[in-house]
Amino acid sequence: MSDLSQIVKAYDVRGTVPDQWDERAAEALGAALAHLLDTTGEPGEAVLVAHDMRATGPGLAAAFARGVQAAGRSVIEIGLASTDMLYYASGSLGLPGAMFTASHNPAQYNGIKMCRSGARPIGQDSGLAEIRDRAQALLDGTVARPTGQPPRPAQRRDVLPEYAAHLRKLVDLSTVRPLKVVVDAGNGMGGYTVPSVLGDAALPALPLEIVPLYFELDGTFPNHEANPLDPANLVDLQEAVRAHGADLGLAFDGDADRCFVVDEHGEPVSPSAITALVATRELAKHPGSTVIHNLICSGAVPEIIREHGGEPLVARVGHSFIKAEMARTNAVFGGEHSAHYYFRDFWFADTGMLAAMHTLAVLGGQALPLSDLAAEYERYVASGEINSTVRDQAAKVAEVRAAYPEASVDELDGLTLRFPDGAWFNLRASNTEPLLRLNVEAPSRERMISLRDEVLDRVRR
Repeated sequence: MSDLSQIVKAYDVRGTVPDQWDERAAEALGAALAHLLDTTGEPGEAVLVAHDMRATGPGLAAAFARGVQAAGRSVIEIGLASTDMLYYASGSLGLPGAMFTASHNPAQYNGIKMCRSGARPIGQDSGLAEIRDRAQALLDGTVARPTGQPPRPAQRRDVLPEYAAHLRKLVDLSTVRPLKVVVDAGNGMGGYTVPSVLGDAALPALPLEIVPLYFELDGTFPNHEANPLDPANLVDLQEAVRAHGADLGLAFDGDADRCFVVDEHGEPVSPSAITALVATRELAKHPGSTVIHNLICSGAVPEIIREHGGEPLVARVGHSFIKAEMARTNAVFGGEHSAHYYFRDFWFADTGMLAAMHTLAVLGGQALPLSDLAAEYERYVASGEINSTVRDQAAKVAEVRAAYPEASVDELDGLTLRFPDGAWFNLRASNTEPLLRLNVEAPSRERMISLRDEVLDRVRR
């Protein structure tokens, strides 16, 4: 019997298949989503269902669709898709949806990201807990499974051409200088979407030479995990950029909603720098707008937003928080340290592809190499995220806080301490594991290393 409390996380469903969940659980979750949509008055009668390249995706998606149909709603099957393709369909068609993916997790995992119409997120505080409880009751038999009319056959819809054309309207790359771009899809959905967005013969030709790495869809990830946040998974891209003399490299995660960038030397460009870079473009089009950034982003991000006439607003880490703040403030753009990028022009949803296109537009619109361009946006030295296994997370965070009485305190998301010299660190508990996550930033490398090591010693002793 599936225990859904083990797989329903803060923002999505995620666990190993079939050990933690299976098609029976997927069907219950589909029925539970339909029930939530009915009880909250969600417009439209259909639910969009899509999946990535993982072997368990088609079966889970089909079972989920059966649950939706049994509860009285119809289904539109998108089939293979990136997560931002599902968001595009939800936004353009005005329908709720479910994307079967485990993003960057290993091959034995699968999961679901669900949204309301208009790509509005469903998180723990916006319906996911209700879906979990309803689905668990269906599995346990404490609530009767729906027995309505026989379901109508699901409709099929190919949204890839529409998605590609929409993105090309948002960012014009036709006039950029010729660029050689290495793209590492990691055997994930970037291998499906990049050729259509950047190379489709049905769309105007672009002055881009794409060098593909691992475009074959393979949910076993035979070359490396589709998790560019781990530096080990960037090695092949870095070597290929140098070997081909490319202008830059792009790495997508498994469901292609995140994009990481390396410069012409193969050196990573921080997601904070990309956030600041894209923010300046959006602010040029929409002066004075609000730009969201999470609290782990570099201190350079709000500085640069203000310098370009925008209003920076900090938010908690996580897509449901970012999207909610963007909708509340009508923010033009949002960025996270994890390389999630959100756009008002994309229904406040995140899309790695659109961030990549903005980066290509900036680079191709001037003569400097990306390393010089990125340096304008990287003002401080960051540690990156460092995880430590800790049993009593709250006690350890309290201990660390007490050790720095001179620092100013921010508890928006975990513990953030800021020091008079401009250094800061954030220590926050994982939502899903017994981990504390540490991020440190300082004006100099020496100060960053000193503060990082000092805090880690307190956390791990």
